[in-house]
Amino acid sequence: MTLSKKPVTGMKDILPQEMRIRDYVIGVIQQTYADFGFTHIETPCVENIANLNCKAGGENEKLIFRILKRGEKLNLADAQTEDDVTDLGLRYDLTVPLVRFYSNNASNLPSPFKALQIGPVWRADRPQRGRYRQFYQCDIDILGEASDLAEIELITATTTVLGKLGFKNFVIRLNDRRVLKAMAAYAGFEEKAYDEVFIILDKMDKIGMDGVKEELIGAGYAEESAIRYLELFKLVQDDRDGALKMIAEKLGEYLDKEVSDGLNEIIESVETAKSAAFSVEFDPTLVRGMSYYTGPIFEVSMPEFGGSCGGGGRYDEMVNKFTGQSVPACGFSIGFERIVMLLLENDYRIPDEKEKVAFLIEKGMPSDRMSAIMKEAGMLRAQGKQVMVSRMNKNKKFQRTQLEEQGYTEFKDFYREELKH
Repeated sequence: MTLSKKPVTGMKDILPQEMRIRDYVIGVIQQTYADFGFTHIETPCVENIANLNCKAGGENEKLIFRILKRGEKLNLADAQTEDDVTDLGLRYDLTVPLVRFYSNNASNLPSPFKALQIGPVWRADRPQRGRYRQFYQCDIDILGEASDLAEIELITATTTVLGKLGFKNFVIRLNDRRVLKAMAAYAGFEEKAYDEVFIILDKMDKIGMDGVKEELIGAGYAEESAIRYLELFKLVQDDRDGALKMIAEKLGEYLDKEVSDGLNEIIESVETAKSAAFSVEFDPTLVRGMSYYTGPIFEVSMPEFGGSCGGGGRYDEMVNKFTGQSVPACGFSIGFERIVMLLLENDYRIPDEKEKVAFLIEKGMPSDRMSAIMKEAGMLRAQGKQVMVSRMNKNKKFQRTQLEEQGYTEFKDFYREELKH
């Protein structure tokens, strides 16, 4: 049987040029987040299936790569459901593992705890541009901080990273799950219908207001509720700057004043502290798919990508699922794969990269000469240069071209006969 040389669908091999960019971006992320006081942690890529299926991951729970039970525990003959044959799964995001980690280690962690987590996750999703079945996530989270300071820090830190990578004119879209619920209540929807209503609302960008109205009515909701609901969005459609104030005034008693005041504080504080070229906008159509969000939610909208390149929000009730005690928590996940994709598409050049020198050595070099070459390479490395020592190919021109594509700008050829050197 011939083995397949191609990677599994939805996953990819990463060539050296992309790997250099990925390593650099991770370095910028780690250093920037460290400057904001975030601490690097790591969690296993495998979690108990009950944790992954705890009704916190929304649609992602349908995309879990499950792991079969092992040995005597695996009984295929009597199995009736997937749960009968699986007990573990690959993580689909980093939030559920973080909350489990915090619940298990809280007594050894500071409060508030500012966590940085970088690692691969897996989703049995339909691959498309910027979306894979295995991909990296870079998350920062603050646990134990109930005030808006958490949102302000998360947004400021993440936008600082994007600014350092050269991104400009992106938008941070901001909303609050409590605003979404207040709007739904104002329109006359019952609380048990909120999740389905929000899923339909989340399609606004694709199907427009008329499409949302048709789907709401088609799902069995009253036409007057759908009309009253969409009137709220029409109210703010042409005035983004005054949208939050208008929505708050329209909702009246349906929305606590502290919610709109909190969103205003986040917007004003981030705008004041920002070090990159971007804007913060209140967007009442922003939903975020995860059902665990309880307060402010936010997304990075990139004009270059035409969609989201990161997002997050507050999830104050998740720790309660593990410990029985609520802990305020908020996180932001940067869209690592999409950011790397955009940098590659724009032929990004790593700034202040080490000078790269290639030593090309003819075959049959005497050992004493070889020792001297290696010593010279070591001296250049000590000076801060990157030196690669390689045998000289027959087609030296092609070899140099390949090395130049890898960023090498200086070449030193070493021949057996000193007169050639």
